[in-house]
Amino acid sequence: MSADRRPRVLSGAQPTADSYHLGNYFGAFKQWVGLQDEFEAFYFIPDLHAITVEYEPARLRERTYIAAAQLLAAGVDPERSALFVQSHVPEHAQLAWVLGGITGFGEASRMTQFKDKSARTGSDSSSVGLFTYPVLMAADILIYQADRVPVGEDQRQHVELTRNLAQRFNHRFGDTFTVPQAHIVKATAKIYDLQDPTSKMSGSNQSHAGVVDLTDTPKQVAKKLRSAVTDSGAEIRFDPSTKPGVSNLLSIYSALTDEPIESVVRDFEGKQYGHLKVALGDLLADFVGQFGDRTRELLADRAELDRILAGGADRAREVAGATLDLVYERSGFVRGR
Repeated sequence: MSADRRPRVLSGAQPTADSYHLGNYFGAFKQWVGLQDEFEAFYFIPDLHAITVEYEPARLRERTYIAAAQLLAAGVDPERSALFVQSHVPEHAQLAWVLGGITGFGEASRMTQFKDKSARTGSDSSSVGLFTYPVLMAADILIYQADRVPVGEDQRQHVELTRNLAQRFNHRFGDTFTVPQAHIVKATAKIYDLQDPTSKMSGSNQSHAGVVDLTDTPKQVAKKLRSAVTDSGAEIRFDPSTKPGVSNLLSIYSALTDEPIESVVRDFEGKQYGHLKVALGDLLADFVGQFGDRTRELLADRAELDRILAGGADRAREVAGATLDLVYERSGFVRGR
């Protein structure tokens, strides 16, 4: 890393649903907002990744705008961070092709993203784009010479591939890439599905009844909380192994209030599960209500969203272009005018 710049952080969130959900916010976006103070931040919407599976073009376009609005509503500040759409920065795809030339077939086939999705649909019906997805992800990171990559534990393998490719390129062609580190926040609240508190809250779940979207109405939130799975017994205590349902509700309450879980448990000592659900429902309804209002306000002005995303892409391309120039020079390409 150059001594004259702040360390860089890079992360993205796919626009593959009509809304991000509570798990996305507490598992990622809240941390992204905090990192803006310490790092030179690049946050992007990976629309190129979104087309590696079957999709509808009009829906992808709308979801990309929704994603941008929700990231801004979450607190991503375009004055302090570059917020942009992946396809607006062609250097991502250009670098991915170069990195594909130094990635082994076996290496790529071991990536969990491809193995998991191809297991569901069959490898014959999976796209080449899905297979090379981790290489594009490596390009996303390396094109910005990112020092840290905020990811969940399930994405650590992709960061390791990125590190391996950076070191391989540096060894073969000369010192070119910063070798990034995974930035896994240990204190991140783990939010689970309200209907299946042993599974992570996910927009890809077949049933959406246990997922709290950031655009849910207060009435929808109340309904989901009422039907949230609890556990046998009546004691409100935090014990994920034997009381996963109540523990999940306590985690969400703690995340919303920034109150330690031990303190939340004391607040509800001697009370019934219903008391916890009602109190949490009020907190959640207020949170998603304000978040939804801000998101809709941003979506109402598409010209302003376009301006913000264009500005972020311009800032991103300044860094990405310099990296790609160096990569092309080191790779032996004859440069055109």
